[in-house]
Amino acid sequence: MQAPLPHRRTGRWRLLPLAGLIAAGSVHAQAARAIDPPQLPPAHGYSHVVIAPPGRLVSIAGQVAMDSQGRVVGAGDFRAQCVQVFENLRTALRSAGLDFRDVVRTDMYVTDLGQLAVLREVRAHYLPADAPATSTLVKVDALVRPELMIEVAVDAVLPDSRTPHP
Repeated sequence: MQAPLPHRRTGRWRLLPLAGLIAAGSVHAQAARAIDPPQLPPAHGYSHVVIAPPGRLVSIAGQVAMDSQGRVVGAGDFRAQCVQVFENLRTALRSAGLDFRDVVRTDMYVTDLGQLAVLREVRAHYLPADAPATSTLVKVDALVRPELMIEVAVDAVLPDSRTPHP
């Protein structure tokens, strides 16, 4: 089953597969499965294809290096900003009854590709080594505030058997 949804930026319609996200199941009992076809380039720290277990899709909005009071953390320090972003993601995932093992997709926006090694190191601390997450990395000129250097959004799968926390 597929449901047409308007793409939020372009307004164009795209198909989003829903069948695998509706049936009951358990992420940890039935983990997401990564596929890296040999015809595609080697995947380093991500997977080309992820088949998510049955459950409900949970999308976490892009997180930036801001604390609960809205103050920027680590201005000028890419590593500190990465850690804050992933801690914010951890908080958001936990609020839905999830953790990093449930993540199936990451979208990362950075202002400096020269910091990629730092990003990979911090990301590896949070995402499991065998994480099947597909990943997109985009270099941007700027984020919502000039002192911000990274933003990360994730999608995860919440099995129907678990209820999100309020």
